[in-house]
Amino acid sequence: MAPTVSPYGSWKSPITAEVVSGGEIGLEQVRIDGENIYWIERRPQEGGRKVIVRRSADGKISDVTPFGFNARTRVHEYGGGDYAVADGLVVFSNFTDQRLYHQELGWEPTPLTAQAPLRYADGQIDRRRSVLFSVREDHSGSDEPINTLVCIDLNGGDDAVIVSGNDFYSSPRLSPDGSLLAWLTWKHPNMPWDGTELWLGKLNDKGSIVEKQKIAGGEHESICQPEWSPAGDLYFVSDRTGWWNLYRRRQTEIEALCSMQAEFGHPHWVFGTRLYDFASEKTIVCSYTGNGRDYLAILETDTGTLRQIETPFTGIAQVHCTGDRTIFIGASPTSSSSIVLWNLRAHQWQVLRQSRIGEVDASYISEPQPIEFPTENGLTAYGYFYRPNHPDYTSPRNEKPPLVVISHGGPTSSSSASLKYSIQYWTSRGIAVLDVNYGGSSGYGRAYRERLNGQWGIVDVDDCLNGARHLVVRGEVDPNRLAIRGGSAGGYTTLCALAFRNTFTAGASLYGVSDLEALAKDTHKFESRYLDRLIGPYPERRDLYLERSPIHFTERLNCPMILFQGLEDKVVPPNQSEKMFEAVRAKKLPVAYLTFEGEQHGFRKAENIKRVLDAELYFYGKIFRFEPADSIEPVQIENL
Repeated sequence: MAPTVSPYGSWKSPITAEVVSGGEIGLEQVRIDGENIYWIERRPQEGGRKVIVRRSADGKISDVTPFGFNARTRVHEYGGGDYAVADGLVVFSNFTDQRLYHQELGWEPTPLTAQAPLRYADGQIDRRRSVLFSVREDHSGSDEPINTLVCIDLNGGDDAVIVSGNDFYSSPRLSPDGSLLAWLTWKHPNMPWDGTELWLGKLNDKGSIVEKQKIAGGEHESICQPEWSPAGDLYFVSDRTGWWNLYRRRQTEIEALCSMQAEFGHPHWVFGTRLYDFASEKTIVCSYTGNGRDYLAILETDTGTLRQIETPFTGIAQVHCTGDRTIFIGASPTSSSSIVLWNLRAHQWQVLRQSRIGEVDASYISEPQPIEFPTENGLTAYGYFYRPNHPDYTSPRNEKPPLVVISHGGPTSSSSASLKYSIQYWTSRGIAVLDVNYGGSSGYGRAYRERLNGQWGIVDVDDCLNGARHLVVRGEVDPNRLAIRGGSAGGYTTLCALAFRNTFTAGASLYGVSDLEALAKDTHKFESRYLDRLIGPYPERRDLYLERSPIHFTERLNCPMILFQGLEDKVVPPNQSEKMFEAVRAKKLPVAYLTFEGEQHGFRKAENIKRVLDAELYFYGKIFRFEPADSIEPVQIENL
């Protein structure tokens, strides 16, 4: 049957907002405990509740976290490192009260810590001493919270501070013999990808540190993921050469294992990330990023030989090993995230759990095309281009598709080529997508990451604009129907592009920053000095904060926008979106503003994720003059 001729944007797609919002669970935080494999599932259909799941040796998968509990910490607000497990004992942070709970296999959780304004993350259980080493964030004072490392008695719940005095701590890691503890620390204004220090402490029988020394790192060296080998050597990832590579400390000497222009680490927005583990004393299984994708490899520690493992996965995270088995989270351009077991000896892989039950037929999937394009100052930027794709539709002759440019959050983060139904939602309806890894993104070395220093709101905007222009010049998209969208920091890039430039003809901001000064004055501790590097020190360079805040330049806006905001957002408070909405409405431009009760920074509830997608499609339909095939609850658009 010949394809139906229909305008771009109006194609009927099986990738509905319900499919995007409710059909997929988040998979994260893999752990191995003997023959058992654990992970966390983030379930939109349960209000975004995070559940610890266990796969036993017989292959049976069951929930560990009972209803009424949500395994999610709020340390740094972004969390991660929500639980620890050892010998059947699970200790996890519960979201509603932020207490730690103690749960033996087959039993109900019982409170471990008292009700207090304390939060815990990134714990490691020490069965010898019957304690938990953990990051603690104390919110009892009137100033910013105090972060420390603590030792918590698993029998009584009492916690004792063992390391303090710096602004941030992470990654407490216990040596195989239990005598040493390694950890990371950093201070304002650094973020962990700017500069961290690796420390080593000698422990006494009670878990207190009696001696400590700095091993590596500093103001301009980012160290991440310290891990102990089975032989008791300390390994870590450092970007001292400009790329996050693997290093080893043997006795007192530090040596590089495999120097190459690739990233064996990534920004630690959350606790508990892991990109390598030990298959044996002399063998590491690791993931690294290069050429816009992730690779799985085996590294021989004696020779530094790196052997790539052929897999179908282009996105790889949470690498854990036990004997001949490697467990990781893998995704590809045509398959969603899965918990994968890789047998090193048999060279076979097995999917243990899929984030999505039943993938959409591959004929509807638009595979990403990695692109490089010229940007300002003779430099190159990167992204993934997705063409419209549908087996049953084609466009009228000479029509070119609308383009949605995605500016990812962070901004020190990145987009991957892994399958995202949130992108396929657009392409299967006849809308092209460009997912931009602008200057400042991770995955391309420290120099690329630092392009954004002092230039946020400029370099990122330039790269998004130049990516769109590149596709216009190639004849891929309609120059009169260019939209930009982004959440959080990506929302800021979106608002800057709409306020300070005139390339785009519509935009969508999801909990985006519009007022940098307000963000500098009213945000959480982890990011409270982030802007010192991205913009400049505040209040010394208040002029830059004002110059780059879209809220002060609404008179320059000349195109429609839609804004989405969670009403419990502590990272970007709702008043920023409200001010932008009022300013755009007063300028008589088409504008819509949707708010969501109970949502924080990022939308987790299935019904809200669905509403955002459908509302944005409805909005573009009105602005770009196409009729979506979907039945969508109307959106109130002012000044339409």
